[in-house]
Amino acid sequence: MNELLLLLKKFFGYTHFRPMQEEIIQRIVAGKDALVLMPTGGGKSICFQLPAIYLPGTALVVSPLIALMKDQVEGLVANGIPAAALNSFQSEEEQQQVKQLAIQGKLKLLYISPERVMAEIGWFLPRLDLSLIAIDEAHCVSHWGHDFRPEYTQLAILKERFPKVPIVALTATADKITRQDIQKQLHLSNPEVFISSFDRPNLSLNVRRGLNKREKIAAITRFIRQRPGTSGIIYCMKRDDTTDLATELTNHQHIPAIAYHAGLSAKERTNAQEDFINDRVNVVCATIAFGMGIDKSNVRWVIHYNMPGSIENYYQEIGRAGRDGLRSDTLLFYSMSDLIVLRRFAEESGQREVNLEKLNRMQRFCESDICRRRVLLSYFGEESAEDCGNCDVCRNPPERFDGTILIQKALSAIARTEEHIGLPMLIDILRGSARAELRAKGYDRLKTYGVGRDLPYKVWREYLFQMIQLGYIEVDYEAGQVLRITPLGRRVLYGQQSAQLALYKESAETSQEKASTNGFKAKPIRPKRTTNVDDSLLDALKQLRKQLAEREKIPPYLVFTDASLEDMVTQRPTTLDAFSDVHGVGQIKLDHYGRVFVSLIRFVLKLPPLP
Repeated sequence: MNELLLLLKKFFGYTHFRPMQEEIIQRIVAGKDALVLMPTGGGKSICFQLPAIYLPGTALVVSPLIALMKDQVEGLVANGIPAAALNSFQSEEEQQQVKQLAIQGKLKLLYISPERVMAEIGWFLPRLDLSLIAIDEAHCVSHWGHDFRPEYTQLAILKERFPKVPIVALTATADKITRQDIQKQLHLSNPEVFISSFDRPNLSLNVRRGLNKREKIAAITRFIRQRPGTSGIIYCMKRDDTTDLATELTNHQHIPAIAYHAGLSAKERTNAQEDFINDRVNVVCATIAFGMGIDKSNVRWVIHYNMPGSIENYYQEIGRAGRDGLRSDTLLFYSMSDLIVLRRFAEESGQREVNLEKLNRMQRFCESDICRRRVLLSYFGEESAEDCGNCDVCRNPPERFDGTILIQKALSAIARTEEHIGLPMLIDILRGSARAELRAKGYDRLKTYGVGRDLPYKVWREYLFQMIQLGYIEVDYEAGQVLRITPLGRRVLYGQQSAQLALYKESAETSQEKASTNGFKAKPIRPKRTTNVDDSLLDALKQLRKQLAEREKIPPYLVFTDASLEDMVTQRPTTLDAFSDVHGVGQIKLDHYGRVFVSLIRFVLKLPPLP
């Protein structure tokens, strides 16, 4: 071990091992298989790089991305360690040079993709004196192998062809199911599993749910402006979202941002990556293709524009922030629409049941009203006796109340529709909406129609999310996302059990975002002076509509038609609930414009402002 310590100091500059590194290295040097789970920045690479230097021969490192290979090879060469990568971006001549060096035993580490393994297994690889085989980012064996990169499922051939060569599989994240899958896929021989702590106390965990697109952009803008000059990544589910969001931030919010996704050319992706790494641009909007293999220690924040499909993915992606150990922030936006899309992906995947369960766990994390760090750690089999004090739940612990009657109202409405409705329709029934579809189905004749009109749409949505989380109702995705009452819910419905809910409180941030998205104070509205209040009100409403249209660069009629303005004059709505009954006011327009229009109506009518 003294010799290993000397090599550690000589090539890496460290005088001692990090936790678990010594045990892992000894296992590999002894020629035995291992599975290593260690968080980003925990020192996984040294676990196979140091044995590769110590042992005679060449270590074969299977890596999923060229960017990852490039980063590690450059780091090794800079430290005086002979290493190279073999990939398709090299010329034929360059590839032959690398092969010759490897065959001659002049390389200590050779990096290669899983696809290249299968191509070279017949002639090239058997000619190498292999010291060990390292499968880096081993979670890809499970996550990608079944659906995206079939070559990962074929890596068991390495154990078949080189049975005496130790294999070490390394990843920053893998739950019990994934760990078992990795061992099975790679045919590991009685591997010892090393699991380091997954706790990243420097990361602040925050979840926001129920925001529409406009509100999300406002929240992101505010979040970034509160952290001027810092680098961060915004992960998006779709390619188009990365480009749209980068354009919006750059052109309209004056926050320079770049997009990164697999649909860009290799040159465009490389340029984007280099601009970010070298701090020429601080914000990158990317799909999950970005980040693996990027060793940028000063990423101060990570935002998820959409909910990830699993806690492993989430943990892997937030792990790109705060690699230097300094305080960093994470923000995740969660919506039912994301959940529906991800559930469809899981249904169509090669491991339907496993991926559905992973998605369910991710959903429960997002909906949790207990310490998020404890939920996260428990997923990886790690317990924490105390709340972290550094997540949104800990900073704003919920106030609870007896929600039995409120829950019974919702459950009764579901039951009276014979469980044929989804969440939006349920809210409309409870709030007594005049929607044509609702009336056509006869839902306006239900006893529960309008029993919840005292609560705004967003508040009902929040409480229904809680009911799903607490197990009173569930979403039947196979039947078109309709709501079903669970056995637990039926006990509450029939008065056999009481239930508590966390009191909905709008955060100061949300209020400010509303003001920025819905409020408009650019110009004072001066209603026409007339004795006829209706004329004054209509004139004021038209002024406001014109200003909003100019701000959003859209025709005024897209804000509200003349018919809608005239109905506002007729009905004179002075609450958001009343405004929702105006002709042409759907949920989107209620969210976008409701507060500012109601405020103006109250002003013209000389009523106190909205609370």
